[in-house]
Amino acid sequence: MADRSCYYLAVRSENEPDGQRPPSFIEAARRAQIVQCAIDTIAELGYGRASLARIAGRAGVSKGVISYHFAGKDDLIEQVAASVLEAARAEMIPAIEAEPTARGKLRAYIESNLGFMRTHERAVRALVEIASGSAPEGVPTLDLIGREDAVAALQRILRLGQQSGEFEDFSTRVMAVSIRSAIDAVPAQLMADPDLNVEGYARELADLFDRASAGRA
Repeated sequence: MADRSCYYLAVRSENEPDGQRPPSFIEAARRAQIVQCAIDTIAELGYGRASLARIAGRAGVSKGVISYHFAGKDDLIEQVAASVLEAARAEMIPAIEAEPTARGKLRAYIESNLGFMRTHERAVRALVEIASGSAPEGVPTLDLIGREDAVAALQRILRLGQQSGEFEDFSTRVMAVSIRSAIDAVPAQLMADPDLNVEGYARELADLFDRASAGRA
């Protein structure tokens, strides 16, 4: 079975510490509601202004209710990132796994990732805000929430293509970082230009890296 842990900027979502009971259906629903309200608040106001009080107000609950479900803002923000990334994986993985070739998988990775950005603009905006606003001591938050895992996933696709003869011999690390960086640059462009043709952009980006990987002139 394919490793599903890191096709995107992946994190593992752990909703409760070891040894504690899993949340009930009602508790899980409340947590999901708070996470969604946090996404909407961060997307609308920015990370810095998205206080627990504002998130609670949007959710129609008290700050105490948020404190019951989350250890604090950092815990809530971690779950927001995990929620967005899990949603991205849920869309990307079937598209990637459906492709029988490495070239197809690479194209599916790029196009499905950008497709998610197009259809989940508020969630992606929130993730960008988190990435730019919450890093301790200047450490990029995207690194903290799984960029290296995403690069490793791309390297696996690239190595598969090299083993099958679909791709040229090159540093999979350099190529994977280049692909991931190109993808990660899209949200800022989409935020600046809501009319950006994301499908066309994704197609051209996939074509670009297909040519670079396959070594075609």
